[in-house]
Amino acid sequence: MAHTTVFVGFTVPQLLRSCSGIFPTHSASVVLRHSAFCYCTVNSTIKSKRKMDHLERTANNFRQEVISQAKVCRITNESETVKRLRLAVANKDFTFKAGQWVDFFIPGVPVVGGFSICSSPGVLEREGTLELAVKHTVHPPAHWIHTECTLDSEVALRVGGDFFFDPQPGDSPVKLVLIAGGVGINPLFSILLHIADLHQYPEGKGNGYKMGTAKLYYSAKDTSELLFKKNILGLMNAFPGKITCRFHVTRQSSQICEELQPHVTEGRLSEKDLEKHVSKDTLWYICGPPPMIESISKLLSNIGVPRNCVFFEKWW
Repeated sequence: MAHTTVFVGFTVPQLLRSCSGIFPTHSASVVLRHSAFCYCTVNSTIKSKRKMDHLERTANNFRQEVISQAKVCRITNESETVKRLRLAVANKDFTFKAGQWVDFFIPGVPVVGGFSICSSPGVLEREGTLELAVKHTVHPPAHWIHTECTLDSEVALRVGGDFFFDPQPGDSPVKLVLIAGGVGINPLFSILLHIADLHQYPEGKGNGYKMGTAKLYYSAKDTSELLFKKNILGLMNAFPGKITCRFHVTRQSSQICEELQPHVTEGRLSEKDLEKHVSKDTLWYICGPPPMIESISKLLSNIGVPRNCVFFEKWW
C-alpha cells in the first residue's frame, strides 16, 4: 500500500509518479535474511553509452517499503566539493543498516538521487537523524543539494541496498578491513561508526555480539579530499587497537598537517599492505570507483582471500 506522507505540496505517490519513466516496477517487498552479512552484487556491465541513473543501477537491490519525510537540520562543508547534510526523519518506523543508501526524493526535481548514509544506525535510534555527504556534480539531486538546499528544506527518503554490516547476537566475532576510495568512504564510515557503537554499547544493538578489530584504508588524491578525517582520528583515539586507519594519498603537493602525518602513506594501497590482514575470520568491505574495486579485488584474490569474504559497493 502506498504511503501518503505530506511532502511540501506533494504526496509521496505524486512525487514517485513524476519519476514514472525511470522508477522500477518490481515489488520492493523483498525479505532480507536475518544474516550478519549480505554480499553486494552490482552489475558493472552497461549495455548502452547512456549513463544509467541511480534507480536503474539499483533496480535489483533490496528496498524498504517505508518512505519517510525528512527535514534538513544541519548543513556543513565537509570539503571544498562535498556538503554534509543532517536530516531529521519523521517516520518512526524508518530504519537502516550500516552501509546502506537512500533514495532521495526532492520536490520539483524529477530525478531521484541515491546517496550512501554516512552516520550510524545508533544515531537514528537515539536522535532521530541521519547524515549524508554529497559531492557536487551536475546530476540534478547533487546539484540541488549544493545550490538550493537550505535549513528546513523538506525531502523524502527510502532505504535500500544489499551492502551492509549488521552482526546479530550469537554471531561469531570477525575482523573487518574497510577499503575506501574518494567519496566511497560514506558507507564505510557508517560501518565504522556502527562498530564504535558496538564497542561502546555492548548491551544495546549488539547485545551479546563481541566486535573484533577494524582497519580502515582510505585513499584520496590528497589530504584535503579525505572526508571525516578528524572524526576518524577521534575514533582511533577513543578505541585504541580496536579501530585503526591508514590514509593513502596519491597526488599530495602541500605539507601534510602534523596530526595526520603519522597515519598517512604517499602512494597507492599495495598487496603487501593487505596480506598482513588475511585470516579465516576477516571480512573485507570495499567502496569506491569501479576501477579501484576491480584492482583491489584482484589483489585480494592474489593473496588467497575467498570471494565470499569480500563485499563491495560500486558508485559511478
